[in-house]
Amino acid sequence: MSEAQELDQLRQQIDSLDQQIQDLINQRAHCAQQVAEVKQKYASPGELVVFYRPEREAQVLRKVMERNQGPLPDEAMARLFREIMSQCLALEEPLQVAYLGPEGTFTQQAAVKHFGHAVQCRGQVSIADVFREVESGAANYGVVPVENSTEGVVTHTLDSFFDSNLQICGEVTLRIHHHLLVKADAEPVERIYSHAQSLGQCRRWLDQNYPNVERIAVSSNAEAARRASKEANAAAIASEAAAELYQLRIQAANIEDRPDNTTRFLIIGRQATTPSGDDKTSVLVSSRNQPGALYQVLEPFHKAGISLTRIETRPARSGTWNYVFFIDFEGHRHDASIAPLIDDLRDVALDFKWLGSYPKAVL
Repeated sequence: MSEAQELDQLRQQIDSLDQQIQDLINQRAHCAQQVAEVKQKYASPGELVVFYRPEREAQVLRKVMERNQGPLPDEAMARLFREIMSQCLALEEPLQVAYLGPEGTFTQQAAVKHFGHAVQCRGQVSIADVFREVESGAANYGVVPVENSTEGVVTHTLDSFFDSNLQICGEVTLRIHHHLLVKADAEPVERIYSHAQSLGQCRRWLDQNYPNVERIAVSSNAEAARRASKEANAAAIASEAAAELYQLRIQAANIEDRPDNTTRFLIIGRQATTPSGDDKTSVLVSSRNQPGALYQVLEPFHKAGISLTRIETRPARSGTWNYVFFIDFEGHRHDASIAPLIDDLRDVALDFKWLGSYPKAVL
Protein backbone atom coordinates (compact mmCIF):
# COMPACT_ATOMS: atom_id res chain seq x y z
CA MET A 1 0.00 0.00 0.00
CA SER A 2 1.34 3.44 -0.88
CA GLU A 3 1.62 6.47 1.43
CA ALA A 4 -1.27 8.17 -0.38
CA GLN A 5 -3.52 5.13 0.09
CA GLU A 6 -2.71 4.86 3.82
CA LEU A 7 -3.36 8.56 4.33
CA ASP A 8 -6.63 8.28 2.43
CA GLN A 9 -7.80 5.44 4.69
CA LEU A 10 -6.92 7.43 7.83
CA ARG A 11 -8.67 10.53 6.54
CA GLN A 12 -11.81 8.53 5.79
CA GLN A 13 -11.68 7.18 9.33
CA ILE A 14 -11.32 10.71 10.70
CA ASP A 15 -14.29 11.89 8.60
CA SER A 16 -16.39 9.02 9.98
CA LEU A 17 -15.39 9.82 13.57
CA ASP A 18 -16.11 13.52 13.02
CA GLN A 19 -19.63 12.63 11.90
CA GLN A 20 -20.17 10.50 15.02
CA ILE A 21 -18.78 13.22 17.31
CA GLN A 22 -21.01 15.83 15.68
CA ASP A 23 -24.10 13.63 16.05
CA LEU A 24 -23.32 12.95 19.72
CA ILE A 25 -22.76 16.63 20.49
CA ASN A 26 -26.13 17.47 18.99
CA GLN A 27 -27.73 14.69 21.03
CA ARG A 28 -26.17 16.21 24.14
CA ALA A 29 -27.48 19.64 23.15
CA HIS A 30 -30.96 18.18 22.74
CA CYS A 31 -30.73 16.71 26.27
CA ALA A 32 -29.71 20.14 27.58
CA GLN A 33 -32.84 21.64 26.02
CA GLN A 34 -34.93 18.95 27.71
CA VAL A 35 -33.30 19.75 31.05
CA ALA A 36 -34.42 23.36 30.65
CA GLU A 37 -37.95 22.25 29.82
CA VAL A 38 -38.15 19.99 32.88
CA LYS A 39 -36.87 22.75 35.19
CA GLN A 40 -39.44 25.20 33.85
CA LYS A 41 -42.21 22.59 34.03
CA TYR A 42 -41.73 21.96 37.76
CA ALA A 43 -40.88 25.52 38.81
CA SER A 44 -43.33 27.25 41.12
CA PRO A 45 -45.11 30.38 39.83
CA GLY A 46 -42.71 33.30 40.05
CA GLU A 47 -39.78 31.05 40.98
CA LEU A 48 -36.42 31.95 39.46
CA VAL A 49 -35.28 28.97 37.39
CA VAL A 50 -31.53 28.39 37.73
CA PHE A 51 -30.00 26.79 34.65
CA TYR A 52 -26.29 27.13 35.45
CA ARG A 53 -25.12 24.87 38.28
CA PRO A 54 -21.41 25.38 39.09
CA GLU A 55 -21.23 22.21 41.17
CA ARG A 56 -22.68 20.09 38.35
CA GLU A 57 -20.22 21.49 35.79
CA ALA A 58 -17.30 20.88 38.15
CA GLN A 59 -18.39 17.27 38.64
CA VAL A 60 -18.67 16.72 34.88
CA LEU A 61 -15.23 18.18 34.18
CA ARG A 62 -13.63 16.10 36.93
CA LYS A 63 -15.14 12.94 35.45
CA VAL A 64 -13.84 13.93 32.00
CA MET A 65 -10.32 14.22 33.39
CA GLU A 66 -10.56 11.03 35.46
CA ARG A 67 -11.63 8.82 32.55
CA ASN A 68 -9.35 10.41 29.96
CA GLN A 69 -6.85 7.91 28.53
CA GLY A 70 -4.99 10.20 26.12
CA PRO A 71 -3.22 10.97 23.96
CA LEU A 72 -4.80 14.40 24.66
CA PRO A 73 -3.79 15.73 28.11
CA ASP A 74 -6.49 15.79 30.81
CA GLU A 75 -6.79 19.59 30.84
CA ALA A 76 -6.99 19.81 27.06
CA MET A 77 -9.84 17.31 27.05
CA ALA A 78 -11.59 19.21 29.86
CA ARG A 79 -11.29 22.48 27.91
CA LEU A 80 -13.00 20.86 24.93
CA PHE A 81 -15.86 19.72 27.14
CA ARG A 82 -16.05 23.16 28.75
CA GLU A 83 -16.85 24.62 25.33
CA ILE A 84 -19.43 21.93 24.57
CA MET A 85 -21.09 22.59 27.93
CA SER A 86 -20.98 26.35 27.30
CA GLN A 87 -22.75 26.01 23.95
CA CYS A 88 -25.34 23.61 25.41
CA LEU A 89 -26.05 25.94 28.33
CA ALA A 90 -26.58 28.80 25.90
CA LEU A 91 -29.50 26.81 24.45
CA GLU A 92 -31.08 26.81 27.93
CA GLU A 93 -30.23 30.38 28.91
CA PRO A 94 -27.49 32.67 27.51
CA LEU A 95 -25.53 33.80 30.58
CA GLN A 96 -24.66 37.46 31.14
CA VAL A 97 -21.28 37.71 32.87
CA ALA A 98 -19.83 40.99 34.17
CA TYR A 99 -16.06 41.26 34.45
CA LEU A 100 -13.44 43.88 35.25
CA GLY A 101 -12.93 45.40 31.82
CA PRO A 102 -12.43 46.75 29.29
CA GLU A 103 -12.15 44.11 26.59
CA GLY A 104 -8.76 42.39 26.54
CA THR A 105 -8.14 42.13 30.29
CA PHE A 106 -6.97 39.01 32.08
CA THR A 107 -10.29 39.02 33.94
CA GLN A 108 -12.09 38.60 30.61
CA GLN A 109 -9.79 35.67 29.81
CA ALA A 110 -10.65 34.16 33.20
CA ALA A 111 -14.38 34.59 32.49
CA VAL A 112 -14.08 32.77 29.16
CA LYS A 113 -11.92 30.04 30.70
CA HIS A 114 -14.56 29.38 33.37
CA PHE A 115 -17.78 29.82 31.38
CA GLY A 116 -16.68 29.12 27.78
CA HIS A 117 -17.11 31.30 24.72
CA ALA A 118 -20.91 31.07 24.52
CA VAL A 119 -21.50 33.48 27.42
CA GLN A 120 -22.12 37.17 26.86
CA CYS A 121 -19.28 39.01 28.64
CA ARG A 122 -19.77 42.64 29.66
CA GLY A 123 -16.76 44.68 30.77
CA GLN A 124 -17.09 47.02 33.76
CA VAL A 125 -14.98 50.00 34.79
CA SER A 126 -14.32 48.84 38.37
CA ILE A 127 -14.67 45.90 40.73
CA ALA A 128 -17.46 47.77 42.50
CA ASP A 129 -19.32 48.03 39.18
CA VAL A 130 -19.05 44.25 38.68
CA PHE A 131 -20.68 43.73 42.09
CA ARG A 132 -23.42 46.24 41.27
CA GLU A 133 -24.20 44.60 37.91
CA VAL A 134 -24.75 41.23 39.58
CA GLU A 135 -26.62 42.66 42.57
CA SER A 136 -29.04 44.51 40.27
CA GLY A 137 -29.72 41.41 38.18
CA ALA A 138 -28.27 42.99 35.03
CA ALA A 139 -25.70 40.15 35.00
CA ASN A 140 -26.10 36.55 36.14
CA TYR A 141 -22.55 36.30 37.43
CA GLY A 142 -19.44 38.40 37.90
CA VAL A 143 -15.73 37.63 37.68
CA VAL A 144 -13.26 39.57 39.86
CA PRO A 145 -9.56 39.06 40.69
CA VAL A 146 -8.85 38.22 44.33
CA GLU A 147 -5.14 37.34 44.62
CA ASN A 148 -1.94 37.01 42.67
CA SER A 149 0.91 34.64 43.48
CA THR A 150 3.44 37.49 43.17
CA GLU A 151 1.67 40.61 44.42
CA GLY A 152 -0.79 39.10 46.88
CA VAL A 153 -4.38 40.03 47.63
CA VAL A 154 -6.59 42.41 45.60
CA THR A 155 -7.93 44.53 48.45
CA HIS A 156 -10.75 46.15 46.43
CA THR A 157 -12.34 42.73 45.91
CA LEU A 158 -12.17 41.79 49.60
CA ASP A 159 -13.54 45.15 50.70
CA SER A 160 -16.48 44.81 48.30
CA PHE A 161 -17.77 41.86 50.33
CA PHE A 162 -18.29 44.02 53.44
CA ASP A 163 -21.55 45.50 52.16
CA SER A 164 -22.57 42.97 49.51
CA ASN A 165 -24.97 40.05 49.84
CA LEU A 166 -23.49 38.30 46.80
CA GLN A 167 -22.04 34.85 47.26
CA ILE A 168 -18.90 33.24 45.91
CA CYS A 169 -20.01 30.35 43.70
CA GLY A 170 -16.78 29.43 41.94
CA GLU A 171 -13.12 30.17 41.35
CA VAL A 172 -10.76 30.09 38.40
CA THR A 173 -6.97 30.39 38.20
CA LEU A 174 -5.11 31.83 35.24
CA ARG A 175 -1.42 31.71 34.41
CA ILE A 176 -0.44 35.30 33.75
CA HIS A 177 2.05 36.17 31.01
CA HIS A 178 2.92 39.85 30.65
CA HIS A 179 4.33 41.36 27.46
CA LEU A 180 5.79 44.77 26.72
CA LEU A 181 3.66 46.17 23.90
CA VAL A 182 4.62 49.01 21.56
CA LYS A 183 3.34 50.44 18.29
CA ALA A 184 4.43 48.73 15.10
CA ASP A 185 6.54 51.77 14.27
CA ALA A 186 8.66 51.48 17.40
CA GLU A 187 9.68 54.74 19.11
CA PRO A 188 11.86 55.42 22.15
CA VAL A 189 9.83 54.46 25.21
CA GLU A 190 9.32 57.37 27.61
CA ARG A 191 6.46 55.95 29.74
CA ILE A 192 5.00 52.55 30.40
CA TYR A 193 1.32 52.06 31.24
CA SER A 194 -0.11 49.10 33.13
CA HIS A 195 -2.25 48.09 36.08
CA ALA A 196 -0.50 48.56 39.43
CA GLN A 197 -0.50 44.81 40.06
CA SER A 198 1.15 44.12 36.71
CA LEU A 199 3.80 46.77 37.29
CA GLY A 200 4.57 45.02 40.57
CA GLN A 201 4.70 41.61 38.91
CA CYS A 202 7.30 42.90 36.41
CA ARG A 203 9.26 45.13 38.78
CA ARG A 204 12.66 43.44 38.49
CA TRP A 205 12.46 43.21 34.69
CA LEU A 206 11.56 46.90 34.45
CA ASP A 207 14.38 47.86 36.84
CA GLN A 208 16.86 46.03 34.63
CA ASN A 209 15.58 47.13 31.22
CA TYR A 210 13.79 50.47 31.74
CA PRO A 211 15.10 51.83 35.06
CA ASN A 212 14.56 55.50 34.22
CA VAL A 213 11.28 55.26 32.31
CA GLU A 214 8.12 56.57 34.00
CA ARG A 215 5.67 53.85 35.10
CA ILE A 216 2.04 54.92 35.13
CA ALA A 217 -0.64 52.81 36.82
CA VAL A 218 -4.04 52.72 35.09
CA SER A 219 -7.34 50.93 35.71
CA SER A 220 -6.52 47.83 33.65
CA ASN A 221 -3.93 46.35 31.31
CA ALA A 222 -6.36 46.71 28.42
CA GLU A 223 -6.65 50.43 29.18
CA ALA A 224 -2.84 50.56 29.20
CA ALA A 225 -2.75 48.98 25.73
CA ARG A 226 -5.39 51.41 24.46
CA ARG A 227 -3.35 54.39 25.64
CA ALA A 228 -0.13 53.01 24.19
CA SER A 229 -1.87 52.62 20.84
CA LYS A 230 -2.91 56.29 20.84
CA GLU A 231 0.15 58.05 22.27
CA ALA A 232 3.67 58.62 20.99
CA ASN A 233 6.64 57.20 22.92
CA ALA A 234 4.36 55.04 25.07
CA ALA A 235 4.38 51.32 25.85
CA ALA A 236 2.10 49.03 27.79
CA ILE A 237 2.41 45.87 29.84
CA ALA A 238 -0.52 43.68 28.87
CA SER A 239 -1.62 40.37 27.38
CA GLU A 240 -1.31 38.94 23.89
CA ALA A 241 -5.07 39.41 23.50
CA ALA A 242 -4.70 43.13 24.25
CA ALA A 243 -1.87 43.35 21.69
CA GLU A 244 -4.14 41.89 19.00
CA LEU A 245 -7.10 44.03 20.02
CA TYR A 246 -5.18 47.31 19.89
CA GLN A 247 -2.81 46.32 17.06
CA LEU A 248 0.38 46.57 19.09
CA ARG A 249 3.63 44.67 18.66
CA ILE A 250 5.11 42.47 21.38
CA GLN A 251 8.57 43.94 21.91
CA ALA A 252 9.40 41.65 24.87
CA ALA A 253 7.44 38.54 25.84
CA ASN A 254 6.87 36.91 29.23
CA ILE A 255 8.47 39.70 31.28
CA GLU A 256 6.83 38.67 34.58
CA ASP A 257 9.44 38.24 37.33
CA ARG A 258 8.15 34.81 38.38
CA PRO A 259 7.55 32.06 35.80
CA ASP A 260 4.70 30.63 37.90
CA ASN A 261 2.87 33.97 38.06
CA THR A 262 -0.81 33.06 38.59
CA THR A 263 -3.93 35.05 39.46
CA ARG A 264 -6.98 33.61 41.19
CA PHE A 265 -10.41 34.97 40.30
CA LEU A 266 -13.74 34.57 42.08
CA ILE A 267 -17.11 33.92 40.45
CA ILE A 268 -19.82 35.89 42.28
CA GLY A 269 -23.56 35.36 42.01
CA ARG A 270 -26.87 35.56 43.86
CA GLN A 271 -27.51 31.85 44.49
CA ALA A 272 -25.85 29.42 46.86
CA THR A 273 -23.97 26.44 45.41
CA THR A 274 -24.59 22.89 46.65
CA PRO A 275 -21.69 20.47 47.35
CA SER A 276 -19.68 19.19 44.38
CA GLY A 277 -17.50 16.76 46.33
CA ASP A 278 -14.33 18.90 46.30
CA ASP A 279 -15.13 22.36 47.63
CA LYS A 280 -13.88 25.44 49.41
CA THR A 281 -15.67 27.76 51.82
CA SER A 282 -14.93 31.46 52.34
CA VAL A 283 -15.95 33.38 55.47
CA LEU A 284 -15.46 36.83 56.95
CA VAL A 285 -14.72 36.91 60.69
CA SER A 286 -14.45 40.08 62.78
CA SER A 287 -12.60 39.60 66.06
CA ARG A 288 -12.63 41.57 69.27
CA ASN A 289 -9.62 43.82 69.86
CA GLN A 290 -8.08 41.79 72.67
CA PRO A 291 -5.04 39.57 73.32
CA GLY A 292 -5.33 36.18 71.64
CA ALA A 293 -7.99 37.30 69.17
CA LEU A 294 -6.33 35.60 66.19
CA TYR A 295 -5.76 32.43 68.20
CA GLN A 296 -9.47 32.31 69.11
CA VAL A 297 -10.38 32.58 65.43
CA LEU A 298 -7.95 29.88 64.30
CA GLU A 299 -8.39 27.43 67.19
CA PRO A 300 -11.75 25.99 65.94
CA PHE A 301 -10.08 25.03 62.64
CA HIS A 302 -7.31 23.19 64.49
CA LYS A 303 -9.83 21.42 66.69
CA ALA A 304 -11.89 20.31 63.67
CA GLY A 305 -8.84 19.31 61.62
CA ILE A 306 -9.84 21.67 58.80
CA SER A 307 -7.11 22.92 56.44
CA LEU A 308 -6.96 26.65 55.73
CA THR A 309 -6.07 27.63 52.17
CA ARG A 310 -5.84 31.38 52.75
CA ILE A 311 -6.18 34.01 55.47
CA GLU A 312 -6.08 37.77 54.90
CA THR A 313 -6.52 40.69 57.28
CA ARG A 314 -8.32 43.95 56.51
CA PRO A 315 -9.12 46.94 58.73
CA ALA A 316 -12.66 46.79 60.09
CA ARG A 317 -15.15 49.49 59.12
CA SER A 318 -15.84 50.33 62.77
CA GLY A 319 -13.34 50.86 65.56
CA THR A 320 -9.73 51.95 65.23
CA TRP A 321 -7.29 49.01 65.10
CA ASN A 322 -10.08 46.46 64.78
CA TYR A 323 -9.58 43.90 62.05
CA VAL A 324 -11.54 41.51 59.86
CA PHE A 325 -10.18 38.14 58.74
CA PHE A 326 -11.02 36.73 55.32
CA ILE A 327 -10.55 32.97 55.55
CA ASP A 328 -10.71 30.26 52.88
CA PHE A 329 -10.78 26.62 54.00
CA GLU A 330 -11.43 23.20 52.53
CA GLY A 331 -14.94 21.77 52.60
CA HIS A 332 -18.55 22.85 52.02
CA ARG A 333 -20.81 24.42 54.62
CA HIS A 334 -23.18 21.45 54.30
CA ASP A 335 -20.43 18.94 55.11
CA ALA A 336 -20.95 17.26 58.47
CA SER A 337 -17.56 18.44 59.73
CA ILE A 338 -18.10 22.09 58.76
CA ALA A 339 -21.38 22.88 60.55
CA PRO A 340 -19.87 22.56 64.09
CA LEU A 341 -16.87 24.63 62.98
CA ILE A 342 -19.11 27.48 61.84
CA ASP A 343 -20.99 27.36 65.15
CA ASP A 344 -17.67 27.65 67.03
CA LEU A 345 -16.62 30.60 64.84
CA ARG A 346 -19.89 32.39 65.53
CA ASP A 347 -19.27 31.96 69.27
CA VAL A 348 -15.83 33.62 69.25
CA ALA A 349 -16.41 36.24 66.53
CA LEU A 350 -17.65 39.75 67.02
CA ASP A 351 -19.21 39.40 63.57
CA PHE A 352 -19.39 36.45 61.16
CA LYS A 353 -20.36 36.38 57.49
CA TRP A 354 -20.51 33.36 55.22
CA LEU A 355 -19.29 34.38 51.75
CA GLY A 356 -19.91 31.12 49.94
CA SER A 357 -19.08 27.45 49.48
CA TYR A 358 -18.05 26.55 45.94
CA PRO A 359 -16.18 24.00 43.80
CA LYS A 360 -12.40 24.21 43.73
CA ALA A 361 -11.00 25.33 40.39
CA VAL A 362 -10.92 22.37 37.99
CA LEU A 363 -8.88 23.92 35.16
